[in-house]
Amino acid sequence: KKEGVKVLAYDRLIMNADVDAYVSFDNVRVGEMQAEYLVKKVPKGNYFLLGGSPTDNNAKMFREGQMNVLQPLIDKGDIKVVGDQWAKDWQASEAMRIIENALTANKNQIDAIVASNDSTAGGAIQALKAQGLDGKVAISGQDADLAAVQRIVEGTQSMTVYKPIKSIATKSAEVAVQLAKGEKIQADETVNNGKVDVPFIKLDPIMVDKDNVIDTVIKDGFHSYDEVYKNVPEDKRPPRP
Repeated sequence: KKEGVKVLAYDRLIMNADVDAYVSFDNVRVGEMQAEYLVKKVPKGNYFLLGGSPTDNNAKMFREGQMNVLQPLIDKGDIKVVGDQWAKDWQASEAMRIIENALTANKNQIDAIVASNDSTAGGAIQALKAQGLDGKVAISGQDADLAAVQRIVEGTQSMTVYKPIKSIATKSAEVAVQLAKGEKIQADETVNNGKVDVPFIKLDPIMVDKDNVIDTVIKDGFHSYDEVYKNVPEDKRPPRP
């Protein structure tokens, strides 16, 4: 910026700095999708909130979206939050430790885990598995990691949120060219990063569960049919696309 070079924040907002534009998925919407899915599956019960890295601004936006959906049900008394912790650096090992402790503290009485991404969901599912609870507790995720999509078709993870890399990479390249040419950026809104209001170009995330995995991540070539269904017996697999 000192040399007059334009700066574009890709996927994660750069905080407290002079940034020209920010391209990312609608992170608040990601959190809403996670909570909406769990609430449909488990309208009442004990919920554990498993946040991402406390130093990641995206993690805070996911939580904001989750609470948009959960708060009215918490206020109503339908949902009881039995724990709320954030996993350092999004580590699966941290998530596993947190959920092991949560299960002990709550005598295994947890009905849903609001995990903010797939690595934390994976750690949580390891903790559930040790108690024979994998597949019995609804759990969200995000990123459509291969391991998570495999868990979804196997039935141990409820859903994930897919954010197509091609969409964000293409849009970021377009915005970068516009910035370099000195053209005005068409942004959906602005977001304050602690220093300036940054034009925010928002992309739509996609909810993925076992019912639409073929029409989303497999159709896009993000993961192959064979990779996703690797651990599912042939006779239990849906037809190939």
